[in-house]
Amino acid sequence: MNRALTVDDLVIASVALAAGLLAAFLLRMLLRWLGKHADRTRWSGDDVIVDALRTVVPWAAIVGGAASAGAALPLTGTVQKHVNQVLTVVLIFVVTVTAARVIAGLVRAVTTSRSGVAGSATIFVNITRVLVLAIGFLVVLQTLGISIAPMLTALGVGGLAVALALQDTLANLFAGIHILASKTVQPGDYIRLSSGEEGYVEDINWRQTTVRALSNNLVVIPNGQLAKTNMTNFMRPEQRLTILVQVGVAYDSDLEQVERVTLEVIAEVMTGIAGALPDHEPAIRFHTFGDSRIGFTVILGVGEFSDQFRIKHEFVKALHRRYREEGIRIPAPARTVALQQGSVTIPQQRGPQEAAVEAGEMSARLD
Repeated sequence: MNRALTVDDLVIASVALAAGLLAAFLLRMLLRWLGKHADRTRWSGDDVIVDALRTVVPWAAIVGGAASAGAALPLTGTVQKHVNQVLTVVLIFVVTVTAARVIAGLVRAVTTSRSGVAGSATIFVNITRVLVLAIGFLVVLQTLGISIAPMLTALGVGGLAVALALQDTLANLFAGIHILASKTVQPGDYIRLSSGEEGYVEDINWRQTTVRALSNNLVVIPNGQLAKTNMTNFMRPEQRLTILVQVGVAYDSDLEQVERVTLEVIAEVMTGIAGALPDHEPAIRFHTFGDSRIGFTVILGVGEFSDQFRIKHEFVKALHRRYREEGIRIPAPARTVALQQGSVTIPQQRGPQEAAVEAGEMSARLD
């Protein structure tokens, strides 16, 4: 426009900008009210959506008010174009960041709500967020009139060099994706590696797997190493497992009584300890005639791996107390060492001449 700026133009522009700000405030209050209702639902996805709308909707109202104010002012075509581009870039940036947050939140909500999926693993969330931000960045460049075709070509050519320079990083990335996709390991599982590391899997990200040991320390394992090593997962195919407790009694024990008393102790312990499985049928198997005892194995059922230590602790105490009451002995190995007293003659040291004479006499006797 070539006309001069008037007071009416300023008033209209101010009203448009103020209307955008007021609309942003009212919409934010409305979305806050919706957020309180979303907190009452079981699905966490609506919380993510409402939280994202609380960011993007007010900004959209502000950008719309600013665009209306710019249209009311007598700006030149070039200035108007730059203003529209700036407002468009701001809106795209807000929408991109919000979309990345929404999609990442939905991915996290889906993975945490379904069994056998990636749980709290952040690798899928991070990949999703990076992809959305990259798409938004390309849209911004296209909006500013910058051609993205040469950039994509350069990225394709330089991708080989980047892949060669980041072999270990990419190997860990794809190893983490393979681990989660194959469902061999999920966050929350208790694993033990052939190298000795063991604990609960806390998270699997783009580079490493974090394992929390029973000592509450964190063990960081690269995904590539985790994919190549032999591993035992104590949560797959199911969380419940059986444990073995080795016991031995004296040879003069009544094995029928031993079996009956042990089963009574098992029933008492398994019904009174958290983590035990009372419905699991216990088993007692005699198997060894040892040096000083008859050995047998008690098979118990536990809810998960870490429960076994508490259950073994209580079972051993209760079994020892009950055996003492019933007169069942648990013998300790005993060895008798007999020392026979005798005399040992140590020959005296002789000189060279005496040794030669004795050797000559022995030779003459042999002849």
